[in-house]
Amino acid sequence: MPDTPTDRESLGDVPNPLGMDGIEYVEYTSSQPQALGQVLEQLGFKPVARHRSREVLLYRQGRMNIVVNARSGVLRSGAAAEDGPPRISALALRVRDARHAHERALELGAWEVPQHAQVMELNIPGIHGPGGAHLYFIDRYEDFSIFDIDFRPIPGVDSRPPATMGLHFFGVVQYIGRDRTADWIEFYGSLMGFSPLPEAQRFGILPKGTVLKSPCDGASRFYLQLIEPDPATVLYDEQELFNRIGFGTADVPGAVAQLRRQGLDFVEGTGVKVTDRGAITRTVLRSVAFELVHDPLPADGR
Repeated sequence: MPDTPTDRESLGDVPNPLGMDGIEYVEYTSSQPQALGQVLEQLGFKPVARHRSREVLLYRQGRMNIVVNARSGVLRSGAAAEDGPPRISALALRVRDARHAHERALELGAWEVPQHAQVMELNIPGIHGPGGAHLYFIDRYEDFSIFDIDFRPIPGVDSRPPATMGLHFFGVVQYIGRDRTADWIEFYGSLMGFSPLPEAQRFGILPKGTVLKSPCDGASRFYLQLIEPDPATVLYDEQELFNRIGFGTADVPGAVAQLRRQGLDFVEGTGVKVTDRGAITRTVLRSVAFELVHDPLPADGR
């Protein structure tokens, strides 16, 4: 994995077959959980709960959840080396009926993720995604969620910290192999109802690749950006993986200013810089970067 997220890029409604309702959480696997946690806190997330039996910590701001898992075996590939950098190991999707979503995905050819829940833990159905990462289906996310069962609140901590500058999940960037765009469009389209946006419809400051829109309504909608290796490079990076999270905000420059005060650094150069449309953080811990994208949803929209 390269040290920067820019090696592959220059710095109609469809049915909703799963009743998808946005992203419940993004999970990172990291051999440096404390260092990654510090980065997330600079981004505005706060640690709010610990897993009852595993070395897993829940970070939250607004309606967004990020899970940091210190177990290196979550990713079953070279990306999961003991001393490797943090990786996005799972994307959990809110759906109307998790069992139905899982069964439908398997019927359409998805590969099942074996469940290893311990006593008194939830079995969360999932399928394999890019690079060994998992895609989970969650139907407990309103007043009573999976975190109420498998996690213990950290004493004295606000369990619902407000979002910085109205930040909310906007989408996830996925690196894919050469000539694999059509395969991934089919995968996300047939299994979950994602649809590609017109080429002219773009977001942020790194607009390359193909953008897929989730079938969710309104404020729950999010996007997947599929990016193939840059054909101009001599050596192709064929590794497929979830690369980074994009966060929406109505005021990108204002959010950048606040996050800089909290310790985050942003890329400012000839090709990539902070604009009203978007911004990208500098890569830390060899692999971790985040994007900000202009998205004028209300602060409590997600």
